[in-house]
Amino acid sequence: MKETAKTTAGLPKLSSSKIWMMSLGFLGVQMAFTLQSSQMSRIFQTLGADPNNLGWFFILPPLAGLIVQPIIGSLSDRTWAPRLGGRRLPYLILGTVVAAIVMLLLPNSGSFGFGYASMAALLFGAITVAFLDLSSNVAMQPFKMMVGDMVNDDQKSYAYGIQSFLLNTGAVIAAIFPFLLTLFGVANTAAKGIIPNSVIWSFYIGAAILVVSTIVTIARVREYDPVTYAKYHGIDESANKSGGNWFALLKKAPKVFWLVALVQFFCWMAFQYLWTYSTGAMAANVWNTTNASSAGYQAAGNWYGILSAVQSVAAVVWSYVLAKVPNKHHKAGYAISLLLGAVGFLSIFFIHSQYALIVSFVLVGMAWASMNTYPLTMVTNALSGEHMGTYLGLFNGSICLPQIVASLLSFALYPLFGNSQANMFIFAAIILAIGAASVGMIKETYKN
Repeated sequence: MKETAKTTAGLPKLSSSKIWMMSLGFLGVQMAFTLQSSQMSRIFQTLGADPNNLGWFFILPPLAGLIVQPIIGSLSDRTWAPRLGGRRLPYLILGTVVAAIVMLLLPNSGSFGFGYASMAALLFGAITVAFLDLSSNVAMQPFKMMVGDMVNDDQKSYAYGIQSFLLNTGAVIAAIFPFLLTLFGVANTAAKGIIPNSVIWSFYIGAAILVVSTIVTIARVREYDPVTYAKYHGIDESANKSGGNWFALLKKAPKVFWLVALVQFFCWMAFQYLWTYSTGAMAANVWNTTNASSAGYQAAGNWYGILSAVQSVAAVVWSYVLAKVPNKHHKAGYAISLLLGAVGFLSIFFIHSQYALIVSFVLVGMAWASMNTYPLTMVTNALSGEHMGTYLGLFNGSICLPQIVASLLSFALYPLFGNSQANMFIFAAIILAIGAASVGMIKETYKN
């Protein structure tokens, strides 16, 4: 893979094929995330969880990520394991192995004889979801970090655009699995408290794709050794040998880091409610049922999978549009995308037709595309090569913390909004609109 002359930032221009191989495993990792986010509420309500208590099951994953991601970033900054591919890839291997194992266990939470609505079944599900989110994050972070490590500022939007494309492609494939498997005759209902086979086999297939796509990336990518890395980034080779005090690093973080994190806070709160309440909201609004064991509720779960695929297809298309937006108009693209997403969220409350919801999720997909393109581009462009992994691990807090806050708030908001899962989308739309308004405070930084 031929590399050409350096840019003024020091990093060489990479071939398109190298950037693609650097991100290919993102496909499988996102399938794990999508199966978790699109099926998690369905799984727990099938196990017998009270909708008012769903927030508890959605707290553990981001809480684990909030603690572990900076640790992984800090450790990988100081890692050099050439036989395993470099500094980030060893953690990709670890995350993939654990995620694949957990994906085999999670959908079987109701199949170990614990009983419907038993604490054992719900606790088992909660622990496995936490491990799935944690391991998926461990596997995903190396892809983001490698772009920061190896891709120059001019190609960074392209590289993160590829990751957004792979992310949404993986999301489409994973989201429609239960629906497709049901069409092919796999059972979409089961005994009370048991997860349907259509969901179980979706996780099995997703685990296999995760492993295969990750193997391809590991086989095709070699990261820069410490000497080359230091040379390209214009830093001293010893700069990343110490872990770096997290509080000291945060004090020195560029202003862009904090402003983008603020926007992220509102965005990820809104999407946490999307993942928590979509199935229940659609079951009530479209299928007129709140019984998680009913065929109507399980049909709503499958349809949410289809709508998640619609969201991802819209995000793929919109990512292509955003990639054409000049750097000076990034903020406008970011804000407009989030505002369109807020309209989509609000419409979910009003719509009672399953097909009309397609429009809602197209708008949501536009917001999702911007959330997976602009934040990392803006932040990594403002960072030097020192402690890149640690900074991105800390920045992951802008994803995890709002999910925790959203889950805790749900205990008060859900009763306040009449114990209606559909009503929660009113609040979600408002906070996503606030995120769109906050984009105006960001001032982008470029090193070249």
